[in-house]
Amino acid sequence: MWAEKLKLSKQLVRSVTAAGYFTPKEIQSKTLSRVIGGQDIIAIAPEGSGKTTAYILGVLTRLKYGFEEAPRALILVPDKEKVLDVIEKIHLLNQNASIRTVGLYTEPSMQVQLDALADGADIVVATPDRARAIYLKLGLNLNKIMMLVIDDAAEIVRLGAQLPVAELANSIIKCQHLIFTEVMHSKLQQMIDPFMNMPALIEIEELSGVKAEIHEQSLYHVADFKTKLNLLTLLLKDILPTDKAVVFVSTRLNAEKIYNHIRLNFKNEVAILNPMMFESKGFSSIENFKEQQQVRFLIVADELNRSYELQGISLLIHVEIPADTDVFVHRMIKDLNEPGNVQSISMATDLELSLIKKIEQTIGQKIRLNELPEDLKIADVHKDKKVAKPDKASKNEEPLRGAAFHEKKASNKKDYNYSAGTKAKMNKKKKH
Repeated sequence: MWAEKLKLSKQLVRSVTAAGYFTPKEIQSKTLSRVIGGQDIIAIAPEGSGKTTAYILGVLTRLKYGFEEAPRALILVPDKEKVLDVIEKIHLLNQNASIRTVGLYTEPSMQVQLDALADGADIVVATPDRARAIYLKLGLNLNKIMMLVIDDAAEIVRLGAQLPVAELANSIIKCQHLIFTEVMHSKLQQMIDPFMNMPALIEIEELSGVKAEIHEQSLYHVADFKTKLNLLTLLLKDILPTDKAVVFVSTRLNAEKIYNHIRLNFKNEVAILNPMMFESKGFSSIENFKEQQQVRFLIVADELNRSYELQGISLLIHVEIPADTDVFVHRMIKDLNEPGNVQSISMATDLELSLIKKIEQTIGQKIRLNELPEDLKIADVHKDKKVAKPDKASKNEEPLRGAAFHEKKASNKKDYNYSAGTKAKMNKKKKH
């Protein structure tokens, strides 16, 4: 199957079948021919879909042999664990002993990695910050790079490593660019746009075969945390007076921020579960919240690391998406004995979209994307704009108090300009 569909070498076919990969997955079928052909690609696919194997087979096919004077493939990944995982998979699939691989990450001594590069490397697997640091020390030669692979690109953006990626990409004269990611968003697009060359976009949707019995789900895609606060206020205003809502956030500090924001509109109707601040209204348990009629909205921090009995709550709102997908899914499981309909609303920024993708894989269905309300106030994210300099004061404006300035006499004012010849005639002198 591998040889027929993707025209891999006999050596690579033996490697992939020995590793237990008997047929190519969808992402591999759709990307490998383009990778081997040298085209730039952006591949979007969920975790576990075979992205890493796809680009490793492409790299090994294009390199063919080793022992060049400098690396020919640079693979950038988010962290040390991913570096080690990719290197392990390369060793599993590479039966060509001449192709050498070196890993670069932050923990060991930089000198050890400099020595490894000096001994020779054909493939370098690195975190962006360590690769950039060694490049600036002239230890990483990018002159022979044929392929630049950025794996888990959305995670690299989430970790704030866009600058080293951009610097490394700009330092490579000409190469093939391969982007593999679980999700595409504006921040990632902004990072890769300057160096991509007419890329092919390949997107794979793989959901679990079994749909989970969960509450009705919907999603709002927003720009930042401040916009989330404004959206939360609008959503809570639409709730019936008899209904209760639980609002989930990541930390107790963020719970206090949300409490102070929405309390301006709802006063005594909002509380926090185990608040940090003495003056914040709170409860020690969800059961106490349910019994209190006056309080309709409860803010809960995920860092409390507890499971909750949410029966009787009509609306569940995730202002921030839990890093642990299982925490989210456990809250969403429907109690078939519970009467009524429970609605679940989530808010996600660009950096949280990958978590949403993982949740969709787990529950086996897509989450409906809502349009933002027309009256939603979008937070101003352009705080770093330069303030325009004021125009110079006109002649009619009064001088600043205390300034050393006085109006010229009429006889001293000059609103003309004569040529040198005219001045000579006026003075009865010869023009030299």
